[in-house]
This record gives sequence, structure tokens and C-alpha cells, in this order.
Amino acid sequence: MNNEEIIAYVSSHPSGRVKVAVADIDGVLRGKYISVEKFLSSTTSNLGFCDVIFGWDMNDLAYDNTSYTGWHTGYPDAKVQLSMSSFRKIPWENGIPFFLGEFIDGAGNPLAICPRQLLQKIIRQATDAGYHAKCSQEFEWFNFEETPQSFAAKEGRNLTPLTPGMFGYSILRSSARNDFFSALFDQLKDFDIPLEGLHTETGPGVYEAAITYSDALLAADNATLFKTAVKEIAYQHGILASFMAKFNENLPGCSGHVHQSLWKEKTNVFHDPSGKHQMSETMEHYLAGQLYCLPHILPMVAPTINSYKRLVEGAWAPTTVTWGNDNRTVALRAITGGNKSCRLETRVVGSDTNPYLALSACLASGLYGIKHRLKLQDETTGNGYRDERNGRFPKSLDEANHAMKNSAVAKELFGETFVTHFTQTRDWEVRQFAKVVTDWETKRYFEII
Repeated sequence: MNNEEIIAYVSSHPSGRVKVAVADIDGVLRGKYISVEKFLSSTTSNLGFCDVIFGWDMNDLAYDNTSYTGWHTGYPDAKVQLSMSSFRKIPWENGIPFFLGEFIDGAGNPLAICPRQLLQKIIRQATDAGYHAKCSQEFEWFNFEETPQSFAAKEGRNLTPLTPGMFGYSILRSSARNDFFSALFDQLKDFDIPLEGLHTETGPGVYEAAITYSDALLAADNATLFKTAVKEIAYQHGILASFMAKFNENLPGCSGHVHQSLWKEKTNVFHDPSGKHQMSETMEHYLAGQLYCLPHILPMVAPTINSYKRLVEGAWAPTTVTWGNDNRTVALRAITGGNKSCRLETRVVGSDTNPYLALSACLASGLYGIKHRLKLQDETTGNGYRDERNGRFPKSLDEANHAMKNSAVAKELFGETFVTHFTQTRDWEVRQFAKVVTDWETKRYFEII
């Protein structure tokens, strides 16, 4: 639909309102309903959102260590411009119009710490270099026969999974709650988030979905909206969906693998039939860039305390800075079978990521490798957990964030303003965890020590 058709749809919708949302630094959608009149006026001006959206954490606790906003600024409104190209109709809300927004500063320029704006900055760099980036993110997540109320009453313990046992790719388990399974596939499609596939993964109540490949910005929009849409559809079926990276120490974690390739017109520049593994020199440089940059920017793809519980050996997540050809034990898996499908899968990314930041990290680091013509080391064959040529990933958010905070590479890729704000928010996350007394500590020390 063009802008005139969109405005006509909004104006004629019987609800008389529009739903709008923005993504915060954690990728959580923050939004509100506005009247049609307010929406129409915003198409020629801007909306005001309290800038606390970048001044608090995912639990609405105000940061005390960031400079962008806080009690020292009085939390004024920030300017948000709505993206007309993000228009969708929410099928489970009677087709109500929906738009994503992005933040701009007082002069009308992109706000440096806005995740959607950051990705567009990286996309422009790819365009300037002559490339068209295509991406997709796939997600694993747990589903429980719970509600937010029952979760709170149980204090997050002894939850009832949607289905029992370990049963990946199960035709049987996907039929157990086919109402929910079918609603996901159908309603996500109606919400303009088409899926290539949906299946059970190994673990009780775990699903995996692959979102259809698209341009990079649309891919990030789709991924961000996918997570919230899944939760909303789940609510309707008495189900609680979780994209936590590692729900249970005895079960595999939940990935958010990013697939990516670069194109020139209709040509996938990653593919070269005469190259080793059918990889082009461009793809080799791109791969080398990610290998080099990932240790500098890891919090962008592993952003929470819990992220690092997923990155453990033998649990289908990487622990070493490695790449391999169709190898699922490494951080970077090259998939090079054909011109259309030739791509890189960045496997270190978890389901708990902010998709705008995850795709920014992947694209920027790959472009860094192309720009500097980095040489790709020999691939890892066999068990990637044993290949420590480039070292292992940090084992905590604190360690990873310290590296990013002091990295000239990170600042070159994303700008000092973004890196400073983002690493400050990760420092806050580390501090919140550090002061908590956990069940593990109580069980281990309370009586014995």
C-alpha cells in the first residue's frame, strides 16, 4: 500500500485508533494507542515519547549511570517519527493499524542510541559500499501452560511446559496444541511476518521458527515484532512464551541465529562456484571481519546475564571464536550450497537479543572485514568446542562488556555515543545481578558453611 492508501485505511478503521511502538535498548517494544487525528498530525510532524524509554531497564528501573537522560534532565519528551513503511494490520485486534517509530534528536537527525536508527546507519554503509544486505533471524523459545498471574504466583518455579520431554522435529507434539501452532503460522502471516518453517525443538514445549529472508531493516522489524506477536498470540491460548536464552541449566538454550548475505542487484556476492566451498573472496573477508570483531562487540548479540549460561559446551551454542562449513559447533556457520541460498549463519546470537542490535553487529563487523580485506583463517572441521585458536568467548556479561567498553573497534563500528550508552546499560545489568542472593547460594551455603 502507498501512503495515501495507508492513510485511507487508518481513517476508515472503525476503532478510531492506531497502535504505535518503539524498541528500547533491550529490544522490548514500548508503545501506546493514539487517536486517528493524532496519527494524521504525526505524519507531517512527530510524536512525543518520554525519553525514559532509554533511561530505564526492562523492569522499568531508572538507570543511575547514564548521561542521555535521568533525574538530572527531568525525563523530557523525545521526538519519534513514525515509519510509514512499517504499517501493518494486527489480525488479533480486528485489523487495527500498527506502526513502528524511531527516535530523532532536536535537530531532526537520527538519535545515535536508537537501535532502529543504528541499523539504518549500518545499512547505509553497506549501500555506500555497493551492497544490498539481506537477512533473517530464526528463534527458539519455550512455551508454558501458564499465565503472567500464575507465573508470578509460582515465582517462576515448577512451571508446566506446553508438552513434556525432549522431542525435536516432532509431528506428534505439534499436533498436541495445534490450535496454537496453527494460529502462530496463520496470524503471523496475516501480520506480514511470513515464516519459512515452524517446528518443535528438543526440549519440553520448545518451538523454533525461521522468518522468511528479506531486506535487512525489514528483517529486523519482523524479528522484533515476531517476539511480541508470539507472546500476544500465546496469551490468547492460555500460554506463556519465553525467549529467555537459558531457561533451565539442564536443557539447551534458545538461539536467535542471524542469516545474512550481500547482493548486487540480483547477484549474491557471497557465492562463487569456483571458490573453496563455493565462497567468494567477499564472503571470506566478511567472515573474517566477524571473527575479528565479535569479541569486541559480544554484548550486542549476548546482552543479558543469562545469555552466557547458553554459551556452554555441548548445548548447541558456540563457545569458541570459530567458523566452519556447515558446522553447527562453531560460532559462524557458512552455508554455501547455491547462489540463492549461499549465506552466513551467525550462531552465537541468542533469542534474548535486540534484533536491531544483533543485525547491526553482524553487518557492521562483516563490512569491517571487507573494508580491511581481512584474511580468513582455515575453517574448523569437526568439534568446534576444541578449537581455541582465537580463544573462547567471555563467560560473563561483565567480562564481555568490559571488552566492548574499551574497544576502539566497537567505537569505529557504531560510534562512541552509542557504545558509551549501551555499555553503561550493560554495566547496570551486571550491578543488578551482583546484589541479588540466588537460590543456588542459599542451598549451598545457608546450613553447611
